Amino acid sequence: MALDKPLLGIALMLGFCILAPVGDAIAKILGQTVPVGQLVLVRFAVQALVLIPIVWGTKRIWKMRGRVLALTFTRTVLHILGIGAMVTALKYLPLADAVAIAFVMPFIMLLLGRYALNEEVGSRRMLACLVGFIGTLLVVQPSFSQVGWPALLPLAVAVNFALFMLVTRQIAKETDPIGLQAVSGVMAVGIMIPVLWVFQDTGLPQLQVIAVSAYEGSLLLSIGLLGTIAHLLMTWSLRYAPSATLAPMQYLEIPFATLIGFLVFGDWPNPMASVGIMITMAAGLYVVLRERASARELEAQQAVL
Repeated sequence: MALDKPLLGIALMLGFCILAPVGDAIAKILGQTVPVGQLVLVRFAVQALVLIPIVWGTKRIWKMRGRVLALTFTRTVLHILGIGAMVTALKYLPLADAVAIAFVMPFIMLLLGRYALNEEVGSRRMLACLVGFIGTLLVVQPSFSQVGWPALLPLAVAVNFALFMLVTRQIAKETDPIGLQAVSGVMAVGIMIPVLWVFQDTGLPQLQVIAVSAYEGSLLLSIGLLGTIAHLLMTWSLRYAPSATLAPMQYLEIPFATLIGFLVFGDWPNPMASVGIMITMAAGLYVVLRERASARELEAQQAVL
């Protein structure tokens, strides 16, 4: 088994944190006119169409069976549910608020890493995660009386994505990232087509299939490409660093989402939320510096030996 490389894992996760809110912004735009089920189907269809030729062309291994196949199927179902819930939440909530509420996820993932995977979680990383959570609360300033039940959807996304990350960690070192994403894309399409076919005549608006304009089609293609690249980065990151190390890094997605929300939708946080953003960024940067110091200490020890 290859040794973990925390700094590489952190760099890959940072790329995910940048691309993910861009995809969320596009999903927020599409969610106003395109049914969620159709959006999810196209998202995974693009993923499969992009990655299958790469898998065949590079002769990567993507055949799965037994435990790995079962976990990949579970991961795919979690991915479908998570994207569906987030797209629905974005129809009602500002981008930064939806992302920030969902960011109880790294705290959940930290606990799962400690108690489900027996990963070492030091007091400093735990403190960084808690500080980041406090910053998240300042960003969110939730008001359920104003947004109602949709405010609960990002919380469901948080639990879902924590489980998704946990399952990914279980198979990341046993599968090729591109092969894993290709199989997930095919599985998701195989799940979504029957679901949409069964519910087509039920009158449920979010499980219908409609004709889209050229503009909507281009956005659907974009969200598929961005989602594919972003989750490849996330999968690669988990090959090189434990989930407990990457958990606080996830908070950096909040300031990126805030900036994108301002540029695309004109939303900007108030002063208290700005303080929260600074806190979350500080918590994430602390983890980067901590891991860099640990890597240097390890290199120094290996040099002595």
